Amino acid sequence: MAIDPRKRKEAAMFRHAKLSAALLIGNLVMASFPTTSQADENPVTAVDIALEPDATMLQHAKAANARLLGVFPKGFALDDTHQPHVTMLQQFVLTADLDKVYAAVDKVLSDEKPSDWKLTASKYYYIPDAEFGLAGIVVAPTPDLARLQREVIDAVAPFKAKSGTPAAFMSTEDGKDIQKSLIEYVTNFTTIAAGEKFNPHVTIGVATQAYLKGMLAEPFEAFTFLPTGASVYQLGTFGTARKKLKDLHFGP
Repeated sequence: MAIDPRKRKEAAMFRHAKLSAALLIGNLVMASFPTTSQADENPVTAVDIALEPDATMLQHAKAANARLLGVFPKGFALDDTHQPHVTMLQQFVLTADLDKVYAAVDKVLSDEKPSDWKLTASKYYYIPDAEFGLAGIVVAPTPDLARLQREVIDAVAPFKAKSGTPAAFMSTEDGKDIQKSLIEYVTNFTTIAAGEKFNPHVTIGVATQAYLKGMLAEPFEAFTFLPTGASVYQLGTFGTARKKLKDLHFGP
């Protein structure tokens, strides 16, 4: 029995319309769910590649942090989302290349054994910002630290982004807690905080410059400590290590 050509065409049009409707509904349903693909992430991430200090440094850093919070409660507490650390490199990197960054730095560390390095905490210091200051405990530079920083910078260089915005940082205030001076610092880290300008330190908190000047004038009893590990963090307000992205490994 022959099929009417008009009915055959109508049936084909109905099937096409039905398929189009199904695809449209599927797309709408998928759009209602959050996605975690890298395409939906911020294309740039502000990272801190850092050494993790031992219990001796943690004790001193947290005691100093408690002191600063006592006089300036609007500062930040050293805790699980503000980890004490010794920065090797702060840099904007392409988010899509984060796994390559981890692998590159892991390769550098596989030839090093920082857990054998005895480091010395020598004094307090602070970076001025308006009437306030971001304070830290200075770690005396060593040839080992200088070499490690140089190697880390070289390893990460292929994945560097020229700059970033507050969206590249971890923020609990939609970027309002990310300082303009911090963005400039991370953008220019390799020229203002590396090589001969490298100032290894552990950040301890914020206070007024007037208070910090008095704190720096006090005697400082030097102490030694050891690195116990290394990590890549996403930076947050005041250059704090807010979110751990990856644990790294020292050589044997």
